[in-house]
Amino acid sequence: MTIPYPDGHLDIGYMPDYDQYLARGKRRQETEKLDNHLPKGFPSRLSGSLVWDPRTVVSSYEWNYHLTADDLDEINNALQHFKSLGKAMGECSADTFPLPKLHAVLREISNEVHNGYGFKVIRGLPVDNYTREENVIIYTGLSSHVAPIRGRQDNKWQGRPADVLVAHVKDLSQSCNSKDIPGPVVTADKQVFHTDAGDVIALLCLNEGESGGESYLASTCHVYNVLAATRPDLIKTLSEPWPFDDFAATGDVYKLRPLLYYQPATETDPERLIIQYSRRNLTGYLDCKRSANIPPLTDAQAEALDAVHFTAEKHAISLDFHKGDIQFANNLSILHARGSFKDSSEKQRHLLRLWLRDPEYEWTKAKELKERFDRVYAGVTVESSVFPLEATIRSSNVAT
Repeated sequence: MTIPYPDGHLDIGYMPDYDQYLARGKRRQETEKLDNHLPKGFPSRLSGSLVWDPRTVVSSYEWNYHLTADDLDEINNALQHFKSLGKAMGECSADTFPLPKLHAVLREISNEVHNGYGFKVIRGLPVDNYTREENVIIYTGLSSHVAPIRGRQDNKWQGRPADVLVAHVKDLSQSCNSKDIPGPVVTADKQVFHTDAGDVIALLCLNEGESGGESYLASTCHVYNVLAATRPDLIKTLSEPWPFDDFAATGDVYKLRPLLYYQPATETDPERLIIQYSRRNLTGYLDCKRSANIPPLTDAQAEALDAVHFTAEKHAISLDFHKGDIQFANNLSILHARGSFKDSSEKQRHLLRLWLRDPEYEWTKAKELKERFDRVYAGVTVESSVFPLEATIRSSNVAT
């Protein structure tokens, strides 16, 4: 995909171009004196279970949990219990959606997501047995045992202020104006490697498309290790401030912050590495173009951005994600992507997404990320919570 850029902006679009990436790296190494040292205090290599590649994770980790008949009975009983209470969806919690036996399994999944390999898939929810509203209740209730705090994914509903807590991931591009498309999440396009805005991303597959739509995950720490060993100058670039377009109506609002954050071990927290970014805020997407009034990316930043994507792509796993599966991923330790897909009249890909937080295992974050995460979690109330049952376009292009 080629996107026209204003004068002075580099020719780098949302869809990475591998040949362009290689040519840029070759040119820079031939014409620039690149720093071969990591930033001060950054480790030459990270270790631990959050550091994995496809070979090691496949041989050492079973990431699927298959719901048993007893689990499904317990989930169904919890659904009937919640419905009998007559409460609003915002009050769905581990208490109002009780899972006496499955609770321990779900708490261990949270531990694994935060402190283990960073992801887990629950398989086998019979979504066709329930109405859309019941599926949203089950998804919300079950997820509340993994991480009880839900974040907003939009701040308006039907033109009024609201905390929209569940998002629909579905191709809506044929039924809306291209200028209203905020990103590939509501198209059938490939999504390149990126992170979302919450602590934990939960995805429930309501329906698969006709073909494609693969879910890819890569370890942020492993991507770091590869780049630290081969191109330490790019680690330095990633750890410096970048201009993130906020897509505000004035066209000149942007934020300066790094993509990569290294946090040494403390008395309370282990050593951690976080990468946080959405590529569209740096390159634009379709008609949602990067503003001409915002500082352009440098050549080094363009190479570093592509390096993260192509390194993650090379070392990613593909999850066998099917109808009735729920995927939980640590948004602070995992980069994720999606293959392009095709729908048919009979099969249309449709996922539900929650952004979650578990106060028991919550990661400490750099101060530069406070505003990004406050947009998601600060001030959410039960009274303002909305759980849409159908897919709609987000109220604005301003990134949450």
